[in-house]
Amino acid sequence: MGVLLLFTAVAIFYPQNTWPFVVNLDDLIPPDGQYNVRILRDEWGVPHIFGQTDADAAYGLAFAHAEDDFGTIQDTALASRGMLGQVYGRDSAPIDYFVHLLRIWDDIDAQYETIPPETRAILEAYAAGLNHYAALHPDEVATPDLFPITGQDITAGFMLKVPVFFGLDSAVGKLFEPPEGNQRSEIGAWQLAMNNLQAPISAPYGSNVFAVSPARSANGETFLAVNSHQPWEGAAAWYEAHVRSAEGWDAVGGLLPGAPAIVLGHNRQLGWSFTVNHPDLVDIYELEINPDNPNQYKFDGAWRELETREITLRVKIIGRLVIPVKQTVWWSVYGPTVQQEWGTFAIRYAGMGEVGYAEQFLRLNKATNLAEWQAAMREGPLPMFNAGYADNQGNIYYVYNARLPLRAEGYDWQGILPGNPSETLWREYLPYDDLPQVLNPAAGFIQNANSTPYQTTPGPENPQEADYDPAFGIETALTNRALRALSLFGADDAITWEEFYAIKYDMAYDPASDMAQLAEMLAQNPPPGDETMQQAAQLLGEWDLQATPDSRATAVAVLTLNFLYESDQVELEPWRLVDSNIPLAAAQNSFRRAVDVLAQNFGRVDVPWQEVNRLIRGNVDVGLGGAPDVNHAIYGELQEDGRFRGIAGDSYVMLVMWDADGRLTSQSIHQYGSAATRPDSPHYADQSPLFAQRRLKPVWLDEADIRAHLEREYAPGD
Repeated sequence: MGVLLLFTAVAIFYPQNTWPFVVNLDDLIPPDGQYNVRILRDEWGVPHIFGQTDADAAYGLAFAHAEDDFGTIQDTALASRGMLGQVYGRDSAPIDYFVHLLRIWDDIDAQYETIPPETRAILEAYAAGLNHYAALHPDEVATPDLFPITGQDITAGFMLKVPVFFGLDSAVGKLFEPPEGNQRSEIGAWQLAMNNLQAPISAPYGSNVFAVSPARSANGETFLAVNSHQPWEGAAAWYEAHVRSAEGWDAVGGLLPGAPAIVLGHNRQLGWSFTVNHPDLVDIYELEINPDNPNQYKFDGAWRELETREITLRVKIIGRLVIPVKQTVWWSVYGPTVQQEWGTFAIRYAGMGEVGYAEQFLRLNKATNLAEWQAAMREGPLPMFNAGYADNQGNIYYVYNARLPLRAEGYDWQGILPGNPSETLWREYLPYDDLPQVLNPAAGFIQNANSTPYQTTPGPENPQEADYDPAFGIETALTNRALRALSLFGADDAITWEEFYAIKYDMAYDPASDMAQLAEMLAQNPPPGDETMQQAAQLLGEWDLQATPDSRATAVAVLTLNFLYESDQVELEPWRLVDSNIPLAAAQNSFRRAVDVLAQNFGRVDVPWQEVNRLIRGNVDVGLGGAPDVNHAIYGELQEDGRFRGIAGDSYVMLVMWDADGRLTSQSIHQYGSAATRPDSPHYADQSPLFAQRRLKPVWLDEADIRAHLEREYAPGD
């Protein structure tokens, strides 16, 4: 494709966007009375939005979220608008290119008016709430060019984020990494830039969803665990809110920056959560280019024209100096297309051109029973995610949600496909009702922990692998979390609320896990060394495989695992520590490094895990239990002082119960608090001590309960 950023002397003489230091955005303030909404902040700072209409509530939701995390919301809007490079510079420009490559705005221009009017009203009201906040806080505005934000921008945010969840950015990025012997394209840094700026959206940290029906609970209750494992900061970090309108919207749970509805959580009748699944949703094709015309490719034996478009990326150089950078993007019958010296490649992915994500999430929020919730899933565009569900009627349900392309036989769908025969151009998906799913199993529970749908529950009611085309790419493996869930739920035929809580916060590795294999291997075959090395090996030999705060072996084990990730001899996924092949030499080398870190920083190897595993936020520095791929999942980044600083895993956790009479109880916790990027707020880290102790706080839905714990009530702009 050539160099992404061609910084010519001519371009530097044409700076753009040298906006004034004082920005007047008063025109973005809506007229008095346009929106009828009150924001009630409870004692934890959680916003409860009370709107007369759904649009009123969406407006208030946007304003409240902006109060707590306006910078990140702006970043998501900048990304979906293709403006990140203009604000953050050269390293951010690949995302802007990505937006143009996918033709996100072509699809919005063509289809936005097809979104139902009531959904568009919500999108536009949400955008108005962000604009209102910007007008009142011009000093926080990244660039005035971003405003006014529109309903189309919110739609574009979904269209950019969802494909990144299933790894489209990584698949496209590989097209810029040449075969050996070719010169690397400058956009070869693509994946790094995408991940840094999206925080990363596709961070592979896993998630859990568990549901128990009255058939297995002790007293006829129905339980649901909403337990997505996301990065603790950035565009993929959860934010808790409660949204209520007089038009029937009454949902609480987690949402991401820029989302106008609850993404996972519950209303009064039902609840749901998601975990990431990994079906094959992306195909790459190599096109045969006409040797006499580089803009033609062969399809079904005939030459076709590549659609060619010149785009301009606006890239900040220094300070407020922004230059235009010209690029070319291509489009073929398959979709987005990339030209390189080593070939021309087309990309096709599930859900291309879909604009209806907001409508789907709003329908999930407002569903009142299983049939309505399933209809929202069946008819919506969401192309991925395991989904777990429970309701006040005692139903539990799991679906391996995916838009699985119906592909022709006879091709290697895991490799580079020929772009000539039309039979490689898939257009249809497996119907929703044919997806792997389990409804009200006799065992009385469902679980998914980024694991195979074929072992969702014990017994014959599981989906059968033989019924599904291998080209779908449906997972067949388990994770440690899935092994533990199946074991713990399966061993208890009368589960209480306290036991459900304990299973969610289980901190053990299964005997079949990689961690158990690693500990046994090193205990029996420790590397030669001094007494400290032998003591560390003995700790692993006596370890009960529990990553509890007081465990004195877990630090050795997790540090060893951390250094194994760096080894080119081992392929390990931190969220899936099962069935990996760990060579003894690699394990021993990593073990030595782990022992050295503990000895140098703590003066001993039997360090309580909570002294190493830390949550650090502002002035809060507290010890944690939990570890990679346990139910209480904690993923840390090793610091120079030998401690892990938590960065992902258990984040927003919600446990929900309907008793035998359908009465609702809900509890939640956030790893930090509501004030995501406001260090001066009392809610910047006020939930962290509870989180570290694995304690939950109440979730209040009734206005009387909210007012009994009220911190502040106001309307936007008060």
